[in-house]
Amino acid sequence: MKQNNGKIYTAVTGGIGSGKSTVMRFIAELGYPVLSADEAARNIYDEAEVLLQMRERFSDCFTDGAVDRNKVSSAVFKNRDRLNELNEITHPAIMKKIFSSAEREDGRFIFFEIPLLFEGGFEKLFDHVIVLMRDKKTRIAAVEARDGLSGAEVAARIKNQFNYEKNLSNGHTVIYNDGDIASLYNKVSEAVRKIVAEES
Repeated sequence: MKQNNGKIYTAVTGGIGSGKSTVMRFIAELGYPVLSADEAARNIYDEAEVLLQMRERFSDCFTDGAVDRNKVSSAVFKNRDRLNELNEITHPAIMKKIFSSAEREDGRFIFFEIPLLFEGGFEKLFDHVIVLMRDKKTRIAAVEARDGLSGAEVAARIKNQFNYEKNLSNGHTVIYNDGDIASLYNKVSEAVRKIVAEES
C-alpha cells in the first residue's frame, strides 16, 4: 500500500468514451471526494517550472509570451516524439498538483480520474485502480455525440490510445460499462464498497 498520510487513493481510468466522467459523478454522489487530472491540467502552463521547460523545449509554441495551446496541439499531432516530450513536462506537474489537492481533502478515500494512468506509469502511486471497459462501437457513438467528431476521427483516437484489453494487470478492478445507466451505477457502487471494506 502507498503511504498517503493515511488516505486511500484510487485511480479511475479508461479509454476515450468509456464513461469516466459518469463514473466519477456516481462516486461523488456516493459521498467521496473526486479529483480530475484534466481539471488539474487546465492551467498547467501557468506553473513556473512547466513554463520554463516549455520555453526551452517548445519555444515555437508561444504567442505574445504565453503558451499557445493550438500551436502545441499542432506540434504534437501525429508526432509521437514531441508528444512524449510534452508529456514528460506536463504529466509530473499535473500529478503533483492533483496530489496537493488531495492532501487538502478531509475524506480518507479519494478517487482520481486519470485518463493517461498507464501511459505515464502512475498506477504505482495509487492503492487501487479501477479500469473502465466498453464496447468500441458504443465508445465511438458516445464520443461522436459528445464532441461532434466523425466516427473515423474517434476510431483514430482510440487506435492511438493505450490498449486496455491487452494490458490489464491482475489486481485492478475492472468495470464493464456494457449495460444501462442503472447497471453502471450498481457496478460502481459495488466496486467502491469493496475498496472501502478492504481498507477498513
